[in-house]
Amino acid sequence: MNFEEKAQSWLNSNKLSDTARQQIELLKKDPVAFEDAFYKDLAFGTGGLRGLMGVGSNRINEYTVAMATQGFANYLKEAFPNQQIKVAIAHDSRNNAELYTRITAEVFSANDILVYLFKELRPTPTLSFAIRTLHCHGGVVLTASHNPKEYNGYKAYWNDGAQLIAPHDDHVINNVKLIKSIDEVKFDKKSELINYLDDTIDRQYLEMIASLSLNSPKKNKASKLKIVFSPIHGTGITLVPSALEKFGFENITLVSEQAQPDGNFPTVIYPNPEEAEALEIALKTAKLIDADLVLATDPDADRVGIAAKNSDHEFKLLNGNQTAALLMYYLLTQWKENGQLKGREYIVKTIVTTELISAIAAHFNVPCLDTLTGFKYIAEKIRLLESTQTFIGGGEESYGYLIGDKVRDKDAVMSCAMIAELTAWAKGKNKTLFDLLLDLWMEFGLYQEGLISITKKGKTGAHEIQEIMKTLRNTPPIFLNDLRVTDIIDYSNLTHLETKTKKTIPLDSHKSNVLQFITEDGSRISIRPSGTEPKIKIYFSVHSKLKKESELIEKKGQLDTRISKLSESLLKHF
Repeated sequence: MNFEEKAQSWLNSNKLSDTARQQIELLKKDPVAFEDAFYKDLAFGTGGLRGLMGVGSNRINEYTVAMATQGFANYLKEAFPNQQIKVAIAHDSRNNAELYTRITAEVFSANDILVYLFKELRPTPTLSFAIRTLHCHGGVVLTASHNPKEYNGYKAYWNDGAQLIAPHDDHVINNVKLIKSIDEVKFDKKSELINYLDDTIDRQYLEMIASLSLNSPKKNKASKLKIVFSPIHGTGITLVPSALEKFGFENITLVSEQAQPDGNFPTVIYPNPEEAEALEIALKTAKLIDADLVLATDPDADRVGIAAKNSDHEFKLLNGNQTAALLMYYLLTQWKENGQLKGREYIVKTIVTTELISAIAAHFNVPCLDTLTGFKYIAEKIRLLESTQTFIGGGEESYGYLIGDKVRDKDAVMSCAMIAELTAWAKGKNKTLFDLLLDLWMEFGLYQEGLISITKKGKTGAHEIQEIMKTLRNTPPIFLNDLRVTDIIDYSNLTHLETKTKKTIPLDSHKSNVLQFITEDGSRISIRPSGTEPKIKIYFSVHSKLKKESELIEKKGQLDTRISKLSESLLKHF
């Protein structure tokens, strides 16, 4: 079915609103926009269903949300026959989130599925916790995470509280594809099956977070730490301040300009704590009150960006790799000091996250497991090992972290509390977070990471990204930056080729459209199309020994140059 036929099938539906019909007719006047809206169906990627809001099968709207829910409902019934199926649903602060949430709940109930619905916006990790606590078979959170205001999304979860992975994601998509018309969606809600949650889950969630504390407030002088927090107009406002208070922090200043949930995100260009611009107002507030720490969460509060004072008492942002390394070091240090390391513990990171974490874990004789990009794969490791080993924590370079196994997705609420505790612990040793980071570099090596994102929009862009990956696979580089490529790791066919010996080692992993090149000096280059945005991402990881503190600036400059030259060398192969 081509895009025009698909659009006509929508127009033929007796359930399509007059407003949607008018929008489709308007789209026809712009052939490019018309084709882009209908040339494909949105597919589940690393972040689930996500896209621009608007009419069309390639857009997020009440109909694509309804069809995804119908497909998910059909698969849940198939996977759990003869059971009363239960799901939990939450949403963030995005525009249309309440509408999409209502549609999701109604379609589930129309399919005789019991729904637990949060009355108001809640962080994504709270949804994961609710699924596990209420023994649900699945769940959904309506969010587009850190994407711009024009986006919305639909994250689907399984009964372990983690986002869908294979084969479940494929089965859901296949069930959605079987729905040939909007008319096949069951829209007639059964109100008796929709149950609104009170604050019980919130209280249980916060008590769980409080139990994660590794230092008492009295010991780490937590209450004296000055913290500035911004939810960037998102769900963090609902639970992050309470989580900080549970950890004993009393001096919390909210960024008033960004405290109100608002899907237009009026004070930022992108509601993404990875972007320095999103923290500008919080930094101004921090400087004004001479704070110790700045915390900022994205709209669904699963990612957190931070800023702290350096040795010159100037505020400086930490990137996701740096925060992850500090968090894992703190957790492992405390577990060791508390006598909790018994030989069964492990941590997890993704394949594009800093190798500094692996070096730290090795020092503590704790395995560091690697997974594909996407926190659902970290959750999978936890599920597979939960009966035999103990998960301490995990993280990814894109500002997502998790402590303990009670939630199965990245969790900015608990991460805010633990980062604050880490900062208080460092302050008790008369150190800043940057002092701690320097200690790690001196002991384990100076690791530097870089990222290039190349945007390729629309149908043509998607084809260009496919061609780039195809070219790199068919004619991989022999040298990068005049350094021989010693290893080619291809997650699409699960092979690891050692170029010198021509030996191929099979990979134990899910398949994914990811390529990695490792050069003879240990530099690592990872290339992957984004699962949630029209981009191809290239990650660089380089390292060097750091013998003296006085060498830091020079060494960092050398590593930046190495990344730049690796980038130039790789792009010649596109």
